[in-house]
Amino acid sequence: MKTILVVDDEPAILTLLRYNLEQEHFKVMTATDGAQALTMALQQKFDFIILDLMLPKLDGIAVTKKIREAKLKTPIMILTAKDNETDKIVGLEVGADDYVTKPFSPREIIARIRAIERRTTQPIEQPVEQASETIVVGDLSVDETEVIAKKGDHKLHLTPKEFELLVYFMHRLNKVQSREKLLNAVWGFDYPAETRMVDIQVSHLREKIEDNPRHPVYLKTVRGFGYQLEDPAHDQA
Repeated sequence: MKTILVVDDEPAILTLLRYNLEQEHFKVMTATDGAQALTMALQQKFDFIILDLMLPKLDGIAVTKKIREAKLKTPIMILTAKDNETDKIVGLEVGADDYVTKPFSPREIIARIRAIERRTTQPIEQPVEQASETIVVGDLSVDETEVIAKKGDHKLHLTPKEFELLVYFMHRLNKVQSREKLLNAVWGFDYPAETRMVDIQVSHLREKIEDNPRHPVYLKTVRGFGYQLEDPAHDQA
C-alpha cells in the first residue's frame, strides 16, 4: 500500500483528501504545519507528498527545498490557494513535481497522483539506438546512472524534473516535441492538463543550459509546435 503525506492547516481539506485517498487504497498521514511535515518527510518514507504552500512555521516552498536538499526524490505536489504564477514557478524551481490551484477536485488530485505513480514505476522508454548511460550533445553531457548533468566541466544543478526533461530531449535530438507530448511522457498525464507547467520547466532548464537563454542554441522553441533540442556544433558544420 502506497503512503501519502498530506500537509495543510485547514482541517476540512485534510479530511477531504484523507477520505478520497483512502477510498483509493492509499495510506494517509497528515501534518498541519511545515516544521512537522519536514520532520516526518525526513524520518519516514512516503511515496507521495501533497503540500500546501501557505503553512504555519515553515512554508511549503521552504519544506520542498529542504526535502530536495536532503536528496529525497519523493514526488511532491504543491497546493496553492492563489492562482499566482510566481508561486507555481518557485514551487517547481525548488523541486516540486506538480501543482494544483485551490479549489480543486479530489478526482483531479488522484488522477495526477496516478500519473506520477505510472511515471515512477514505468520509466521513460528510451530509443534502442541511444540506450547508452551517458549522452552527449555539444557541451552538454548526462550520466543517467549517476544522475549528473554537465555543461563542459561545470556540473548543472537541475531539479529532478529538469533532469528528466533534459534526458528526454537528449534522447530525441532534433525532433520537435509538443507540449502535450512532453506533458504525457515526462509528467505522465494522459488527460487534458496545464501545458503552462511544461513552459515553466522548459524555461528553467533553458536558464541552466544556455549561455544566453534569450537566444538559445540548444533548447529552441518551434513556434506553433513545441520545443526541440539541437546540437549547435551540427548547425555550424
